Amino acid sequence: MASVIILGAKGRFGRAAAQAFAEAGWAVTRAGRGLSGADCVEVDATDAQALQEVCVGQDVIVNAVNPPYDQWMRTIPRLTGAVIAAARAVGATVMIPGNIYNYGRLLPPVLREDTPWIANTRKGGIRIRMEQAYRDSGVRTIVLRGGDFIDTQQSGNWFESHIAPKASQGKLTYPGPRDLVHAWAFLPDMARAMVGLAEKRDQFSPFEEFSFEGYALTGDALIAHVERIMGKPMRVSRLPWIGVWVMGLWSPLMREVFEMRYLWRRPHAIDGSKLHAALPEFQATPVEKALAVYLTVSTDPYV
Repeated sequence: MASVIILGAKGRFGRAAAQAFAEAGWAVTRAGRGLSGADCVEVDATDAQALQEVCVGQDVIVNAVNPPYDQWMRTIPRLTGAVIAAARAVGATVMIPGNIYNYGRLLPPVLREDTPWIANTRKGGIRIRMEQAYRDSGVRTIVLRGGDFIDTQQSGNWFESHIAPKASQGKLTYPGPRDLVHAWAFLPDMARAMVGLAEKRDQFSPFEEFSFEGYALTGDALIAHVERIMGKPMRVSRLPWIGVWVMGLWSPLMREVFEMRYLWRRPHAIDGSKLHAALPEFQATPVEKALAVYLTVSTDPYV
């Protein structure tokens, strides 16, 4: 039986990945802090020696640790070094849920594996340096890159936390122009795709990127889907970015959030052709079914 350790298993992608690998028959170890269960280990993923010890015997290491934006600069380089050292020591493949920050503020309308990385944001630069470190290390690494997450529960993502928290009241808030396309990734689908890639990991180059297509939706299309699911029209307001900017004057976290506003002002979709070629059997969840998972749970008082 193949084995995988999920770093950051309590987080958004980590939780989805642990479930997807377990459902596919893998032996799963969940790693992080504040976890409980026989399949869990407590570890500081930035401690190279401690991380190596818990990774012994693992075939795959999923690095799903995602610290708050304002901690990226000091945490991600240490985390990257520790994961590379552990993977090299135990002979494991590293898998990473990637994002589209690498492409910079002027990202083109369609994003592919060969789209240039332009480090003109702080977080984009951090991600580029992180991925380049894996590429240079020689450790077998697979990056699966997707858009903004759609989750099955409230977990701090854009859709649940900012766009649709009041959908049951007929209210939505949209962060940008509603006629621009935005890339979304349904977490359970993206996690299943990662499992599929893990099972074929020996067929790929030492460093491999795959783009997860997900859903390319304008704001109007997203709103229309929500209205059909909820069975009523939505009153849509605009996100007050000026308020985010003001909060950023004293909140480092809000300052980092404000930096990402460009993603709502640049139309972008993800080309999943390479992933489809690698996983021709993969079937994505229809968008309304994916959105309904969260919207139904969040509005049903008996769930």
